[in-house]
Amino acid sequence: MTDIAVKATDRTSSGGRMKARGKLIDFAIDIFLFGFSIMMILPLAFLISNAFKTPQEMLAWPPRLIPSDPTLENFRSVLADTPLLRWIFNSIAFASLSMVAIVMTSAIAGYVLAKFPFRSLNIIFMLILATAIVPFEVYMIPLYFQAQMLGVLNSLWGLLLGYLVMSFGIFLIRQNVMHSIPDELLEAARIDGAGEFWIFWKIVLPLLRGALGALAVLAFFQAWTSFAWPMIVATTRESYTIEVGLALFQTGFTVDLGRLSAASAAVLVPSITLFVILRRNFVQGVASTGMKE
Repeated sequence: MTDIAVKATDRTSSGGRMKARGKLIDFAIDIFLFGFSIMMILPLAFLISNAFKTPQEMLAWPPRLIPSDPTLENFRSVLADTPLLRWIFNSIAFASLSMVAIVMTSAIAGYVLAKFPFRSLNIIFMLILATAIVPFEVYMIPLYFQAQMLGVLNSLWGLLLGYLVMSFGIFLIRQNVMHSIPDELLEAARIDGAGEFWIFWKIVLPLLRGALGALAVLAFFQAWTSFAWPMIVATTRESYTIEVGLALFQTGFTVDLGRLSAASAAVLVPSITLFVILRRNFVQGVASTGMKE
């Protein structure tokens, strides 16, 4: 009995030490993640702060996060000297239409590739994934000549030509359809006489709400932050997107930090608003991509 009691006591003390060690490790991880988050947020905070600073205060050392004499002159100068609102509108229209197109094409392709038993579809899926490793710069020039032949240069349709399909989006939706929508549910709907379009619209899409929300955020940011393609397609100042417009504040020898910070701070509003609205769907959709039934 004495040996049994000693062993039980040893197990209890060992379990207590393991729990304490686990709590210590969790605390250390939390501290590391908190510090890393501060490092990521600090440049953004300085960007917003610089938008309200005078040129002299921006160059002061050591730098101050909170402006001592806040001013709106940078914003007034940007709005007076550049078509900033036009650039933001162009980017919102471009990113929104690209987001809708990518969500639609990815939802249809992902559903077909996941639930229709044709061997050729696996080959098509492999080819789609293979395109993800091809840099955009490889086919940017042929795509430009295609846009020129179609007569869509310097237009919204020319911008959309390179952002209608996302290979990762097709992969994301396919994985969610395979692991979150059982075949029995679809078969039951077919037995009840439902057509494929009705099944896709009424059953599949509602069950993919989280994945579609995550894809919408990714697609919007992909188009919102694109630079190379809008730069070669848009040839007039009024047709620039915001990323191309921001490049005008940087020259070969100087950078207008005040106006650049003000314009960049204004650009953050639409993207942050979209992420706040769809943040739950984004996390849910990405987290459930690799889950099995």
